[in-house]
Amino acid sequence: MLRVAGARLLDDRDRPVVRAALDADPVASCMVAARVEVAGLDPWRLGGEVWASGSRHDGLCFSGANLVPLRGERPAIRSFADRARRHGRSCSSIVGRAELVMPLWEELAPHWAPAREVRADQPLMVLPGPPSVTPDPAVRPVRPDELDRYLPAAISMFIEEVGVDPRAGDGGAGYRARVAELVSAGRAFARFEGDQVVFKAEIGALSSRVGQIQGVWVHPACRGHGLGTAGTAAVVERLAGMNRVSSLYVNGFNHVARASYTRIGFTQIASFSTILF
Repeated sequence: MLRVAGARLLDDRDRPVVRAALDADPVASCMVAARVEVAGLDPWRLGGEVWASGSRHDGLCFSGANLVPLRGERPAIRSFADRARRHGRSCSSIVGRAELVMPLWEELAPHWAPAREVRADQPLMVLPGPPSVTPDPAVRPVRPDELDRYLPAAISMFIEEVGVDPRAGDGGAGYRARVAELVSAGRAFARFEGDQVVFKAEIGALSSRVGQIQGVWVHPACRGHGLGTAGTAAVVERLAGMNRVSSLYVNGFNHVARASYTRIGFTQIASFSTILF
């Protein structure tokens, strides 16, 4: 029986090869590319590890707060699963292209604790230019001094989307720090009416080519009036002005959101899957 070499840890000597691989799939790899472009492949700076399988880096996988398979055939996926099993589960999710995530989860499922939720069908959508609808002019970057007003909306979005309270465990300190980082970077956007956020969204990952929109949320009392469509269009307009392609992924069952993104001009180019723990 042919024995497949195990996955190995990469370092900055491998950076040109990894960058080329990420550039070949810029939308799906945006989350990882945004990190590698800034931090290189040093695990301490990167906040995770990049693994490779095959003599020519035929398979690649990022392991950090999320486990993100980037490319590879079944033998590479199996080697990533073997390495992940040996290290033990430290990620909060497995996320990426469905054709990579689902085989990886098939290998890991018998060994890791049951997943809290498996989202197998999440259309990955992209818009390379300005939106097709008029952006909401009231949507703007959140200022650092508005963090306390913005944070409740971010928490509500997280609970609705992920199904858990981000304040659990540490009282919300870690989540507050992550949101504050996005606000400080000018990547959190909102429409305020008085002291209340009625629309919010963030550019969760920003590479040199792509911006990934996340956390789109409309206050429950304001839904059904087009705020989500016009608000998301405002974030797309911001990314277009930065010469970035806009991307996002959405749950397949969320037909309202998918229709909204289609009106804005997004088209589906692939499918993501997410395994939540």
